[in-house]
Amino acid sequence: MYQPPHFREDDLDVQHQLIRAHPLGLLITAGASGLIANSVPFHLDAAASEKGTLRLHLARANRQWQDIAEGAAVLAVFQGADSYITPSWYQTKAETGKVVSTWNYAVVQARGAARVIEDAGWLLAQINALTGDHEGPREQPWSVSDAPEDFIRAQLKGIIGVEIEITAIEGKWKVSQNRPVADRKGVARGLEQMAEQAEMQELVCRYGGLGTE
Repeated sequence: MYQPPHFREDDLDVQHQLIRAHPLGLLITAGASGLIANSVPFHLDAAASEKGTLRLHLARANRQWQDIAEGAAVLAVFQGADSYITPSWYQTKAETGKVVSTWNYAVVQARGAARVIEDAGWLLAQINALTGDHEGPREQPWSVSDAPEDFIRAQLKGIIGVEIEITAIEGKWKVSQNRPVADRKGVARGLEQMAEQAEMQELVCRYGGLGTE
């Protein structure tokens, strides 16, 4: 991933937070079937290895798991907050007009040694962990055990597990921190007017040294 120094985010905890906040990642493999990309919900176990371990499952009919079993290279991409940034928010526009539009975003890419798992106990644990990640905050959380046991057993037969021990992880937070302070303030004010961009507005303020503006 292209990473100018001012956009690098090397803090592992921050990278993990993005993965947990945006767990629907893109699983990319380069193997016998060529390049394959599938959107998959991941569960992150930060304590399982030095940089964390990603666990997921794929449909048995999905050829991608077979490529992984045969040693295909694996890349997982997690897209965080993103937003179009108009030059109209920049003080520089009024001063010189020498500005162009851009796109702000936060993203994490992870690579690692992947293995395929068919064990029913592992698959059930992975599904329970993934479900717990998202049902836990609900007032009346649904549990896998709420479904009939024989139904769950049948569902498990249709999936394959994949575990990726992360060996390399990169974070890129491109959130206007390369702009002059006045431009950063303008971006923060512009994003503040867009309710759906609250996360990006917070990132621009934090990484741009603007406090709670």
